[in-house]
Amino acid sequence: MNISPHKHQQIRLKNGLITLALLCLLGTLAWLSTRYSAETDITGNSGNSLSQASQKLLESLPDEIHVTAYIKKSQPLRSQITQLIDRYKRHKTDLALTFIDPDSDLKKTRELNIDAAGAIIVEYQGRSEKLNFIDESSLTNALLQLANADERWVTFLTGHGERAPDGIANFDLGQFGKELDRRKIKAQALNLATMPDIPNNSALLVLTAPAVPLLPAEIELVKRYIRQGGNLLLLTDPGNRHLDAIEQLLGLRQLPGTLVDSQSKLYGINDPSFVLAGDYLPHPISQGFQTITVFPVTAALEISDETDFQAVELLKSAVQSWTETGPIAGKMLFDADGDEKQGPLAFAYALTRPSASSGQTGKPLRQAQDRPAEQRIVVIGDGDFLSNAYLGNVGNLDLGLRIINWLIHDDRFIDIPAKIATDKSLQLSQISVAVIGFGFLVVIPLLLMGTGFYIWRKRKQR
Repeated sequence: MNISPHKHQQIRLKNGLITLALLCLLGTLAWLSTRYSAETDITGNSGNSLSQASQKLLESLPDEIHVTAYIKKSQPLRSQITQLIDRYKRHKTDLALTFIDPDSDLKKTRELNIDAAGAIIVEYQGRSEKLNFIDESSLTNALLQLANADERWVTFLTGHGERAPDGIANFDLGQFGKELDRRKIKAQALNLATMPDIPNNSALLVLTAPAVPLLPAEIELVKRYIRQGGNLLLLTDPGNRHLDAIEQLLGLRQLPGTLVDSQSKLYGINDPSFVLAGDYLPHPISQGFQTITVFPVTAALEISDETDFQAVELLKSAVQSWTETGPIAGKMLFDADGDEKQGPLAFAYALTRPSASSGQTGKPLRQAQDRPAEQRIVVIGDGDFLSNAYLGNVGNLDLGLRIINWLIHDDRFIDIPAKIATDKSLQLSQISVAVIGFGFLVVIPLLLMGTGFYIWRKRKQR
């Protein structure tokens, strides 16, 4: 077939126009891909999408969210965090993620108590939460806490040598007070000598191991606060008996001696009076909490059967621990014939009971929609773990914040189940493995050789 030059030129022009149109189409699609995105999660369990609970929470947050990850540049964790934040950005575009190398801003790192492993700071409406571990559950629940715009007040009893919530000494709680303030929880000091009543706006009363006894009238004020349904955090120390009357009202008793734990040497701590907690009993305070906490000098506690409260053991010492009644020095051995008790021993209790009023205010306690209000009390046999000297140790700050949030009824938690890929492992019988191996090693090579020989014979016969 002969093609005239004119026809040939038309075909070339037609092909050129088609090629140009295809290039323009590809260019337009490439430009549109930079302006708009479309994603589809085809995994069987929606493993690359946020849960409905997280999506609804993001829809209820009108303001911008800032996430700052203090992670070293060489860490692969950065890419994992980016992938997680990208899922949130699909539903909330004004979510900003920033990476900062902790070594590049040591002052800020020290201020935020960030260790070498790094941390993630989530900020919303001027409040912030620090996460040592991030996944959808932890990030969503951090945003849930930050979404609460109510200002709450926590009262610290002072005037008897207690740890001050704004003090700078090693034994004070000044750093913890700053962390509370960042979460819109205001700490106020109360001296009953100058203000003979507990403020009406207080959501929680904190007693921290007074150095001298309280006056009888002060003890009666605290007892009345408890009887009327007030929430309480009581921190005591071994041998401190100035709060015995309060502990007896709660049905608790401090055991003689100081808890010692031989297991602390495994973590490089040579002082046996340091008690480490890592296995937490089931409770809303410890839900999802897996970080070790350190308690420098701790007293074991015992609950009475006649208490009016429902008591739950919150923290327990290890099996290798015991209550040492002698000096904490040299080689110590458990004395089974004396007053010492072998571990594991509880040194923190969470107490609850139904309550119709919040004590001083006479108003109903904050409550869930499907359960009655309740009075909440936490008693811990160590007053040092939240002090300026020990607050930055491992998970002490996180545990302290969890305790405060639970006590002031700010413990809402969204349970997001882990997304596990279905049928990600293939279980084969020995016969199946043998058949597959025989097929790949013998049958397929023979078929290829036979096909090649057949083609060779056909071509040779032509």
